[in-house]
Amino acid sequence: MKKQRVGIITFSDGRKFVHEELLEMNKKFQEKLAKALESTGEVEVITAPDIVWKPSLAKKAGKFLRSQDVEVTIFNYSIWCWPHLSVIASLFAPGPFILYGHINPKYPGMVGLLAASGALDQVGVKHFKVWGDPSDKAVMKKLMGYIRAISASNRLVGERYGKFGGRPMGMYTAAANGDQWLKEFGIDVEQIDQYELVLRAEKVPKEKLTKARLWLEEKSNVKYDGKALTPEKLEKQIALYYAAKEIIEEYELDFVGFKGQPEMTNNYATMDVAEAFLNDPYDFEGPKEPIVAATETDMDGALSMEILKHISGLPVLFADVRHIFEDGIVDLCNSGTHATYFAARSFDPEENLKKVTFYPETFYFPAGGAAVRHFAAPGEMTFARLTRKDGKYRMIILKGEVVDLPEEEMERRAEQVQIEWPHAYVKFKASVDDFLKHYPCNHTHGVYGDFVDELVAFCEIKGIDATVFA
Repeated sequence: MKKQRVGIITFSDGRKFVHEELLEMNKKFQEKLAKALESTGEVEVITAPDIVWKPSLAKKAGKFLRSQDVEVTIFNYSIWCWPHLSVIASLFAPGPFILYGHINPKYPGMVGLLAASGALDQVGVKHFKVWGDPSDKAVMKKLMGYIRAISASNRLVGERYGKFGGRPMGMYTAAANGDQWLKEFGIDVEQIDQYELVLRAEKVPKEKLTKARLWLEEKSNVKYDGKALTPEKLEKQIALYYAAKEIIEEYELDFVGFKGQPEMTNNYATMDVAEAFLNDPYDFEGPKEPIVAATETDMDGALSMEILKHISGLPVLFADVRHIFEDGIVDLCNSGTHATYFAARSFDPEENLKKVTFYPETFYFPAGGAAVRHFAAPGEMTFARLTRKDGKYRMIILKGEVVDLPEEEMERRAEQVQIEWPHAYVKFKASVDDFLKHYPCNHTHGVYGDFVDELVAFCEIKGIDATVFA
């Protein structure tokens, strides 16, 4: 994932003699903040050319950051600053904004920050406030949370979603209005017929398919049965992956969804292999950036995943809420879209694929092919799902943990549900009753780590109601 481009504008006193007296101090605080941000490894810092003490420099600074394709703008305060300078800069710099205040009690930086915040509030400019020493881990955690949320919101603008096929199996929650997406998120929707995948898959060179199949056979366990799963059918699924990649590049798509059922699963092959490796940070040819791919053309699912990807920088899980066992463990299981990354939580395909088995597809999918079966590695996860209630977006946010179970116990549970498909066994922070009462969809999406604050901030930016179970 590319680093977030974060711009810093440092403000000063509007009196020239005060500005000049405190200039070096102001620069040192700016440098301290910039170094702390860059030390995270997530951020590329761009500072405005001048410390801003008069209106022309505020305008110049804002225009400069916009010209540098900055995704997040920090307004930086270490001394008293005239508030109108922040307002002027906000007219040109990319927002929403983070107002950052340093600890410098002899000079009223807190006063400058709060005065600027009040002015921005009065004119309706959205912003967040962070106060403290940038070397403090808690302060940096809060600051990075806002940076991730704002960057995610801005990165969505201008993206393109590729919708392969229409509404799947009557699922209202999987279909969304493209006009609403463009208005609320800045995303363009491209409708593509699934037959385009078939046409292009048939043209992928045989040697390319065989090479990829042999790679899978070497790295993982492939259970050919001579009927539902044969080398020829696995190569057909690999061909669908290459066809999807070709269309994504040609149409300049950023994330996608595949209908799959029933046309592809009845008549050609399942999309499981294509969906898994699009979501993975590698494929048969080496490392790559994950491309969010939702099964069943779940538009709001794909959008939830794209938000989680931008916030976390990690591959994102897509799953059905398939079953709740008597001990409260939830089985997240779906035939497609479980990236193999989740098998060992590694960016090394060797580590993951040795835990992956390609099973023959079940009776649900008469066209056959491989299901990408594995168990998700244990660890803390954050789950999120965008849904619409009476046409208005809302987000359900859940904390949970993929539990560490013995191999034989995971297999025992899988046999009760679906032995051929991938599973993530999760304990949610929410009670089972609360989950069932409030969760409004059959699909859920998650990433390893704690990103609740980032998701809440994202929802605040977009004017979306957030319900949190953490």
